[in-house]
This record gives sequence, C-alpha cells and structure tokens, in this order.
Amino acid sequence: MFEFLFKYPASMFTKGRFVLLSAWPAWLLAFLIALWTAFLVILTYRRFASKAPGLDNRRIWAVCGIQSTFIALLLVLLWQPAITVAALTSHQNIIAIVVDSSRSMDIADIEGKTREVAALSLLQTRLLPAIKTRFQVRLYRMGGDLTSVPDLEGIKANDPATDINGGLRKLATDTSNLPIGAVLLVSDGGQNSAEGESGIALDTLQALRNRNLPVHTLGFGSTRPRHDVELENISMAANAVIHTRLSASVSFVQYGFAGQTATVSIRDGDKPLASRSVTLSPDGVLQSESLFFSPGDPGVRDLRFSIEPIPGEQNTENNHRVRPLLVSDAKRRVLYVEGEPRWEFKFIRRAEEDDPTIDLVSMLRTSENKIYRQGIKDPSELAEGFPTRSEDLFDYSGIIIGSVDADYFSPIQRDLLREYVDRRGGGILFLGGRMSLGDGGWGASDVNELLPVFLPTGHRSFHRNPATVELTSSGVASAITRLLDDPGKNAERWKKLTYLADYQDVGTPKPGASVLIQTNAGQRKLPLLITQPYGHGRTAILATGGTWRWQMAESLGDRSHDLFWQQLIRWLVADTPGHVSVTVSPHILTDSGRIQITSEIRNAEFQPALNIHVAAHIIGPYNMNDLLDLYPSPQLPGQYQVDWKAEKPGDYLAEVSAADQTSRQELGTDAVIFRREDGVAENFHTEQNRALLQQLSKDTGGKYWQPKDVGMLPQEITYSEAGISVRTTNPLWNMPIIFFALLGLLCTEWLLRRRWGFV
Repeated sequence: MFEFLFKYPASMFTKGRFVLLSAWPAWLLAFLIALWTAFLVILTYRRFASKAPGLDNRRIWAVCGIQSTFIALLLVLLWQPAITVAALTSHQNIIAIVVDSSRSMDIADIEGKTREVAALSLLQTRLLPAIKTRFQVRLYRMGGDLTSVPDLEGIKANDPATDINGGLRKLATDTSNLPIGAVLLVSDGGQNSAEGESGIALDTLQALRNRNLPVHTLGFGSTRPRHDVELENISMAANAVIHTRLSASVSFVQYGFAGQTATVSIRDGDKPLASRSVTLSPDGVLQSESLFFSPGDPGVRDLRFSIEPIPGEQNTENNHRVRPLLVSDAKRRVLYVEGEPRWEFKFIRRAEEDDPTIDLVSMLRTSENKIYRQGIKDPSELAEGFPTRSEDLFDYSGIIIGSVDADYFSPIQRDLLREYVDRRGGGILFLGGRMSLGDGGWGASDVNELLPVFLPTGHRSFHRNPATVELTSSGVASAITRLLDDPGKNAERWKKLTYLADYQDVGTPKPGASVLIQTNAGQRKLPLLITQPYGHGRTAILATGGTWRWQMAESLGDRSHDLFWQQLIRWLVADTPGHVSVTVSPHILTDSGRIQITSEIRNAEFQPALNIHVAAHIIGPYNMNDLLDLYPSPQLPGQYQVDWKAEKPGDYLAEVSAADQTSRQELGTDAVIFRREDGVAENFHTEQNRALLQQLSKDTGGKYWQPKDVGMLPQEITYSEAGISVRTTNPLWNMPIIFFALLGLLCTEWLLRRRWGFV
C-alpha cells in the first residue's frame, strides 16, 4: 500500500535526500508561496465577509488554509521535487551475514525452538534466497571470535562467549579490500567481552563508519526471562584475616517466582559457610541479601555463592557465582590510650586477647606523669609517651582514645592525629568517659573536625546512669553490630542486652556520618555508636565507658561483648593500608585475560615514595609462575603499574614488593588475588539485549529488525553508500499520493463551502 501511494519503498525516503531539480532558486518558491497565501487570504476574506457578514472567522480561515495548501503544493511540483539515494549495484556487492554462535543462542524460548534453529530457518527459507538474487553473500559465525563459514551447516551455537565488539571490528578490518555493501548481524545481543560490557566500543563504530558500513541487526530471543532466578552481583572484600566475620551482599533478580522462598548460601568447596532463606521480590526487582560468615584458615578460597534452583527454572547455570578470597594471618597493631584506670579498659583488653588478628598496645595513665604500658614489642616503644613522630605513630593500624582530655596531647600530637586519619588512612575510635569528648574539651580543640558529631557546648555531658541500647536501620545492616546472622533476631538480641553502666551525650551527627547504635536514656534516644569516613581513613565514637556490663551481667559463655569489640576494632583497621598496597582492575576477568596491576608505595611518613623498585610475583593455574616489574605512573607520584595477561582460566595470586633503589631497604609487600573465568558470562543475562542491537544499528545507519518484519529487509539493504554504489535521482511529482492530495483538497473545500452556505 505504501509503494502504491508513494511510488517508492519507505526505505528510500529514510535513506534518501530531498532535492528540487528546477533551475529556479528555492527562495523564489518560498516567496511565491507566501505571496499567493497572502493574496488568497485577503481575497477570500473580503469575498465571504461581504456575502455573509456574520460568518465565523474560523470557517473563513479554514477555507483560506485549504486553498493556500493547494496552491503551495502546485508551486512545489513546478520546482520538480525529487529524492536522491545511494543504492548498491546488483551482483557487484557482498552482503556479510554474521550469525551469533554463542551458547545463549541454544536457549529454547521461541515457540519451543532454540534461537539458533529459528534464526537458521529464517535465513534458509526467506532471507538468503531473496538477498542472493541481487548480491553475493558471505557467511560468518561469531562467538568469542569471528570465523568465515561456507554455509549454514558450519554454524553451531556452542561458543562459550560473545564478542560482538571484536567480531565487527575484525570484519571491518579483514574485508577492507572487498566490496561489502552491508552487514546483517543475527544475534540475541549478548555481549560479554571485557571491553564491550557497557556497549559497542568507539573504535569499532569508527571502523564501520569509515567504510560507511551499515549494520542491520536481526534480534532473536525473549526480551525478559519467563521463569528464572539470576545472581547479578557479589559484593565482598577480596582480602580477609583469619577468624574474622565477613559480610557478603548477594544481589539477584527473578521472573516468575515472586513471593516464593529460596535459599541463598555460601560454600567453600564442600564446606557450608552460611545460608539463609529469603522471600523473592516482584519480577524484575533487584534484590540484595546479606550473609555473614567466617573464612577460616589462611590461604586462597574459592567461595561459591548460590541460590538453590526452583522447580520450573529455565536456566539454572546463572544461579551461582564463584569469588576468590585471600585469607591471611597478618596481625594489625592497635594503640589504645586510656586516661584513667576503669573497668572498660580491662574488659576491652580481655576481649582482644582472644583475637589472633589484633595486637593491642595500650598506654594507661595511672597518675599525672606516669603511664603503664602493655603489649609493647620492646622497652623503647611508648617510653616517652604518645608518639611525636609520624613514623612512630603511623606504625599502628588503628588508635583508640579513651577517657582522655584533648589537652593531654600536645599541638604536634594533635596534628599527627589528624594526619594519621587523613594521610595515613588509619582509623581512630573515641570512647565516652568523664574526661573525653565534650567533657574533655575535644569540641573546642583543633582536631574537632575528626569527630563524626557536632559536640554539645559546655561540660557534664557524661552521665553515670543506666541506659539500654538498640540498633538503628544502619546498625541492622552493619557487620560491626552483627551478633546473630539473622537481621531480625540480631536486632532483638541488642534490645535484650544488659543496660550500660553510663552514657554520654555527643550532640548531633555530622552529614555523612552513620549512627549504628542509639541509647534509650530516659525519654530521649541518643546516638551511641557513630562512624564516619574522613580523608583516606575513618573515625568513630562509642559514647560510653560501660559496655563491660555486657560481659559481667550476661550468662556464662555469652560472647556478645567480646564479639562486638572484636568486630568494631577489626572494622577500625580493616582498610588501613600498609606502605605497599596493590589493586587490580578488573578483579574478575570475563573471557579475557587483560588486567592492570597497580600499586601505591608510601615511605615511612606515608608520602609518595619515589626511586623505588617495584616487582610483582604472580602465581597462577597449571604451575604458572611469572615475575615482572611495575613502572611509575606519569600522572600520580608513588603509583606504579603494569599491564599483564592471564592466559588460562583460574585463580591468580600477585604478590608485590617494593624496595628503595638507593638504600636497598625493603618497604613492604602486599598481595591480591584475581580470577579469570571463561564461558561463565554466557550463562548470565541471556534475554535479548534489544537496546544494544537497536543502538548499534542506529549508530551505523542500519536498522533493527524483528523476525516477523523481515519481509522488507532484502530491499532495505540495497540502500547503502558502502561497497560499489551509485546515487540515483527519483522524481516525486508523479506519486499517486500527490494527485490524491490535490483532489482531496479541492473536494474538501467545496464540501465545506456548501455546508456553510457560501458556495
């Protein structure tokens, strides 16, 4: 019907360019249209106004508009309108047909047939015969690589990956000396190569545009799963210390099972670490659940996160993911400064004696000029009191400041505290007490900015009154306050803890601070545990000196007090970097081994270290062993990096060491683990990625097609400027729609005038 009215196919109008063939200038056409329109308006208005003085002006304007349109259309025809379009010459061009051969094309979601069967059947019966009447055809199969095949028999959906990015770039490069007129990509749009996870790369698009190659995409597969639960992401620290309590956030999405119960679990080989039953959210809603577990002994762990398959699931391969974890037995040293003998000091030290990951070094002020040291490594440590040099203070991973007034620290020491958090990246915990926080003058001190709260003015903020505690919503989700794995039971357990011996009013939390625990002091709820990131580190306030009652008053064997303190101090030191810290990007390699290893090197004062030799020792699967140097970053002093490729799938451990090239002094070491996975990504996001296919076609001048609409595809492919093409000029004046329009305008005008009574 479209071609009957417009004489040419719709694709010609979308691809072509409108022109006027007359030698007369276009401005003259616009001038004449305006002139005739004005003349007709004046003439018609005067004529009808004199015959029918009370006639509605809107009716007059309607007639004027129809007459003006009629004249304008006639004038346009006098200027000989036409459309020019580039078209491929017959039998001289090649159409490249690229068929996705990845495993996701073997999914049966099209009327009981797999995507591969449906695609090959459509090509065999409809598209190839129609295209071959005018063009040559080259067939390619595309999975992890692009390969030419002689016929459709050579296409099997068994590739473990899809690299649309690399396939199209290779096609544009390898066929540079061939007259490729267009590309037809038959795919579900799955793109799981590392470089193209966020879409088609710019260099691939540019390679296609340089040759004016349009990519027409033919999409197969359902745009949303029908019955499926898919793990989306695992958020978890890549490193841990022994016997610590780790939190992992498992994110997943489901279709078709809303309201049902599923089991989320973590396993280390055959050993279960944690599991939890959850109620599934509505279809398509991203759901996140937290699990807490202990990683166990030192070493490399491959943790398997999974959701137990539900009867009726179409794809169970996307119900699990593996994440590597490096568990070390390294100890962190924490400095605890206490201003007076009190029960809290004794019970904190006792709790940390059972923690193999923490060395608690304490200095207790027993009188005005006397301190009692415990946990020191040699007699010289803290012999002169609190450190006054950065290299001494920065040796600790965390600092706890108890009931100590701000003036106890000299201006130099207070500056060091600020630098310790900001530059060193350490953590400081301030405890409540009769000489701490507001009552210790910390609000008026020059380190007030470290505190996660705005302290109240005045003194007497410390109260020796009992107070119960409860978790906030942030506290329910925090690993610091997790006494029981179940969030609901954990919140109830906190409410039942023995009351505190005292509490302190710390004022209002600062923007960006998080309140994890609050006290019920009389009719008021006051913040008790507040955390805040600051600079490269973190600070916190525990506004009490009375948690020791949790140990004294709870039943024998109850570990609530010890567990809380161990988790709080581990949080304090967990992200404190050493002199050498190493990271990798990305952490999980998907069907590609390319990775960048980056290391930050700091000297004793934690300033960027220069003139350093940095080396990485990499151990991998199949007895792989490699040693390589890292080179200074030209942009960031103290940063060293190297690009590397992991050839085989499996876990890799990179240990980075740094030494001063002048003194040969070792600065330290750090290790990181990463994993290469081949063929795993193909099991995820198996629905048709229509957005990617549509965007690819739009960016290259092609068109996205659905299987039911491919009747016009062979004709659409004709219009292309690639390959061997010619530009034709096609007149528009004799289109049937023009004559129907002119006749329609005349009839409409006559009918309206007759109806309104001024024929």
